[in-house]
Amino acid sequence: MNRRTVIRSATGVAALATFGVAEGTAGTAFAATSSSGSSSSTSSAYSLELDPTAWSYDSTNDVYYQIGKVYVANPAATDYENLSIYVPGAYLTATANSDGTTYTAKANPKGTVGQYSGRTAPIVIPVNTPGYAQQAPATSYSYTSVSAYLEAGLVYVWPGLRGRDSSTSTRSDAAPWGVTDLKAAVRFLRYNRSVLPGSTDDIVLFGMSGGGAQDTVAGASGDSPLFDPYLRTIGAAMEDAQGRPLSDAVAGVMAWCPITNLAEANLSYEWNMGQFASTSTRASGTWTSAYSADLAKAWPKYLNRLGLRDEHGRRLELTESGNGTYLSGSYHDHLIGVITTSLNNFLSDNTFPYTITTQGGPPGSGQTGTSTTYETVADYVAYLNTDSTWVTYDATTNTATVSGLEGFVNNQKVANKPVGAFDGYSRGQGENSVFAMGLNVPSHFAPLTRDVIKANEATYATYSDWDSAYGSAAYDSDFAKKDSVGKDMAWRGDAYNPLYFLSPAFDGYRRSQVARHWRIRTGIMQGDTANTTEINVQLALLNYGIRDVDFATVWAEGHTMAERTGDSTTNFISWVESVVKK
Repeated sequence: MNRRTVIRSATGVAALATFGVAEGTAGTAFAATSSSGSSSSTSSAYSLELDPTAWSYDSTNDVYYQIGKVYVANPAATDYENLSIYVPGAYLTATANSDGTTYTAKANPKGTVGQYSGRTAPIVIPVNTPGYAQQAPATSYSYTSVSAYLEAGLVYVWPGLRGRDSSTSTRSDAAPWGVTDLKAAVRFLRYNRSVLPGSTDDIVLFGMSGGGAQDTVAGASGDSPLFDPYLRTIGAAMEDAQGRPLSDAVAGVMAWCPITNLAEANLSYEWNMGQFASTSTRASGTWTSAYSADLAKAWPKYLNRLGLRDEHGRRLELTESGNGTYLSGSYHDHLIGVITTSLNNFLSDNTFPYTITTQGGPPGSGQTGTSTTYETVADYVAYLNTDSTWVTYDATTNTATVSGLEGFVNNQKVANKPVGAFDGYSRGQGENSVFAMGLNVPSHFAPLTRDVIKANEATYATYSDWDSAYGSAAYDSDFAKKDSVGKDMAWRGDAYNPLYFLSPAFDGYRRSQVARHWRIRTGIMQGDTANTTEINVQLALLNYGIRDVDFATVWAEGHTMAERTGDSTTNFISWVESVVKK
């Protein structure tokens, strides 16, 4: 049995055979296979045409905009499946309509703002979906929320997207509907490229946390046939007015702290962090402590089958160690190298005295953290080594060396989630709702987790706190169910796993259009996911052949829009300017 057979899910072969995509094909082939049947049939409830007579105008700031345009022909949720478009005034030539409030406009490809024109301006799309929640569409115009992007010459498109919290008593909005809606919005823009300013070849997504995760999925899965049945259901634009296939692939992805790779996340969390904890669900004598240890042991076996390589082509693997669980091998050394680089970047970027403020809660929670000022680097290193010595510092070169994972985790990245951090054993984690099957029914979604439960539940059953409802039968039952489009959990899980499209260990490899520009930033202190989450996405992209992957793990930052220096909005705009053709 080869590596790909070991890891492939039940979905892969059937999905790709259904859509007739040959391995190694690219680009137009995917769009062509997904375009059977136009979405603009006579039964469509909404037109896919952008109305050029419906522009509003902000004369003070020279902005044309449209609010609330439904972007699919047969929406499941018009309250979410609509978008707003904001365009610098220079990119349109307009005349006032007789109603005195709206304008008829056509694209002006020669109009310029900064270094862009109406023909070359990139289109940026926010994906603000924390916890894979919904993104509400704009209901009124506000220049403040889009000013930085428009002043830089970008076209800003704000789509509403369904998510895990927007389901109703008659409609499930669980995965993969959020990314499906995002893809439909991208297709709508390309359907209307002749009347819309900006370059639909240069669409860039940006988001944080669950938003960063969903733009990562969308960026890795361009034109994947896994999404086709969902796109067709809502009447997404599959071909243009001339019958030419349309694409939902994007040019770039900006992801801050993307909570992704959910298929493996329970395992990686326990290997990276949980194995060093001994309280709460990891307390000795509980079945969940044994479960934590088993998840940690299972992850290296999965990781080693991915075949990841570093920038020098060296195979990255984990090996057994004398202390801890698989804390040896080239992958372990690579992780320690990433941590060391992060710390040294911090020392290079900042001067002392330096005040570090810990995050008090999730972004937007209003909770305040604690602030501590360190007078010298030596003072700060002494703090890092409070419980054990894991950092050495060379004052001559102002560089530090990290010696091991345990000291780092105990000081900087303590596990803040229970065992079963993503696919909860009682289906109580937020991600269980992301993959709800049916109407608002949280579901198991991770076969790797199910396999650990199955292999060890006889042992778990000897603990007094075990409940048979936590057994593998519950996972098997959830996996067997099908959603409203007729797809099971394996199909949906693959669709939301970026590695499915990026790693040769999976059947989706080379069967999507992957974004060519990536910028990934994560706060090293976040306890929300393992360090390995973003690292594996970066490595998979590089191994795939994506040349432009700007990656940094930011020291002293948590689960936030982490940046080494400067602010996230300015840095994002500058990055777009640096990578997108003018």
